[in-house]
Amino acid sequence: MRIPELMERRRPFLSLEFFPPKEREAWPQFFDVAERLKELDPLFVSVTYGAGGGTQDNTLEIVRRLKRDMDMEPMAHLTCVGASAAKIEAFLEELRRADVHNVLALRGDPPKNNPDFDFSSGEFRHASDLASFIKERFPEMAVAVTGYPEPHVESPSIPEDLHWTKVKVQAGGDFLVTQLFFDNRLYFDFVERLRGMEVHAPVIPGVLPILSINSAKFILSLCGASIPGKFLSALESAHAEGGDEAVREVGLEYAVRQAQELIDNGAPGVHLYTLNKAEACLEIGSKLKI
Repeated sequence: MRIPELMERRRPFLSLEFFPPKEREAWPQFFDVAERLKELDPLFVSVTYGAGGGTQDNTLEIVRRLKRDMDMEPMAHLTCVGASAAKIEAFLEELRRADVHNVLALRGDPPKNNPDFDFSSGEFRHASDLASFIKERFPEMAVAVTGYPEPHVESPSIPEDLHWTKVKVQAGGDFLVTQLFFDNRLYFDFVERLRGMEVHAPVIPGVLPILSINSAKFILSLCGASIPGKFLSALESAHAEGGDEAVREVGLEYAVRQAQELIDNGAPGVHLYTLNKAEACLEIGSKLKI
């Protein structure tokens, strides 16, 4: 079923993001995690997509199995950087055959072995090109696009970033899922600005629990998300006193508070970045009042 229709039936909700394990030996454990997380009754689950072909086949097989064997509603991530229209169309045809009706349209990152990659050289330059392509060729598909409460690392300004967000929605985005953030004011300001631009698509906030001090540092370096000073200090103090176990406790407590505040103040639901870890997500879900 299409996610926009599911959202009309149930709010607030929890949804989950998984990434495909690269090694097949890890798949049984992955599906055990997914089975355990069914307890949270997620509205949908998304599955990431490897840049330049890394895990694309894995994404397809996993969304098939989540739909067929586990009765979950999957959303496949799809990146278009360096891809031909024929390859994109073939992937979407496979989703259609698998009765999967939801896609997250992404530009994606350049291949790791090509630092001088020219984005303008391909058939798809932007995520909006992909959203438009999907709507034209597969109109029955629901298309999600990404939103950035903190501007995209390549964006020169907030207005520029908002402009491109609107372009993605106008091209075919039915709803938005945000990049992770840790200050809820960023989300509410982002939504308010979009509404002022006559963009009324639902905006689902993405929440990531910090489970170790190294993951906090990795997040900061990877996507440019900022961690509020008080929270970062609490994480560092916890690490000094009790190591990563103490950091995990502080991180989970913060994630629960963040998610609850988002829901209590009008977010349609929360998209939880699971990191393929069942225990942390179950703990968050058990404490949320949804």
